Amino acid sequence: MHIHNAISATAIVLIGALAGTSTVAQAAAPYPAKAITLVIGFPPGGGADQVGRVYANSLSKVLGQPVVVENRPGAGSTIGASYAARATPDGYTIYLGNSSVMGSDGALYKVDYTASDFIPVAQLTTGPLVLIANAGSGLKSVKDVLERARSQPGKLNVASSGNGVVTHFAAVEFMQMTGTKLMHIPFKGGAAATQSVAAGDTDISFATAPSARTAIDTGKAIGLAVTSGKPSPLLPYPPIAETVPGYDLSNWWGIFAPKGTPQPVVQKLFEATNEALKQPGVQQGMETGYEQVTPATSQAAFATFAREEGDKGLRLAKQSESTAN
Repeated sequence: MHIHNAISATAIVLIGALAGTSTVAQAAAPYPAKAITLVIGFPPGGGADQVGRVYANSLSKVLGQPVVVENRPGAGSTIGASYAARATPDGYTIYLGNSSVMGSDGALYKVDYTASDFIPVAQLTTGPLVLIANAGSGLKSVKDVLERARSQPGKLNVASSGNGVVTHFAAVEFMQMTGTKLMHIPFKGGAAATQSVAAGDTDISFATAPSARTAIDTGKAIGLAVTSGKPSPLLPYPPIAETVPGYDLSNWWGIFAPKGTPQPVVQKLFEATNEALKQPGVQQGMETGYEQVTPATSQAAFATFAREEGDKGLRLAKQSESTAN
């Protein structure tokens, strides 16, 4: 009787110990142990979606787990950002974002998140905008635009893809830095804005490169300059900064995780992202959308960059209110 009880007690202790070991093993399963969802706040088919899908495909090969793209468009991408901010912070929901999530969203929309609700993980790409002009406008350079804007304040029309977006911010920064006044004409989307320049309904636009390319290819619009501080290896135009020293504004895409995501998971995502950007075909896939692969040197460096860009975006958002139409 006593022997039987002793054996039973030992068995119970052993079973408990084994169960405990099993629990520990489950808890320590290496990340990632299942599919990762990449949230994109824009619809399928656009520039952000292209960047996200090229990245997701490559990241899944590096990590050995599926990376599923989930498009949640609307309200200037803030619907997707809000969803990602509220996700469980375990590394299984990540967000494709840019400077807007780090600053300007809060100034332009009623949102339930702030920059502090996101951890900047890794940078993917950078893409300058292109200043285009109607081919019949007589504007052949940034110098021409400046002279026209100064001699006829408020007469030169600048088309954008909407109030408070990067194509509007680029015009605001240009006006701020040159002391000029342009008449801002917002459209619903980049294609409509650049089509208006090609048609001669508006004079100029600071357009995303794919939209600019489409308008230029019609022969009815010409490219004048890029908005990046330095020349772009992907676009044959000089920087605006050659005429307006210090002008530097580009769109970029990066990966963000919800606040509270464990640092080892963030670091693993950073390393896997930089590895994914080196995979065959990734650079070519990004460059078809005029996006240059620009990995960050470290997760901390990207976090600093993203916050600085967020502050700049917030400043431009506030300044853009006076030119919103």
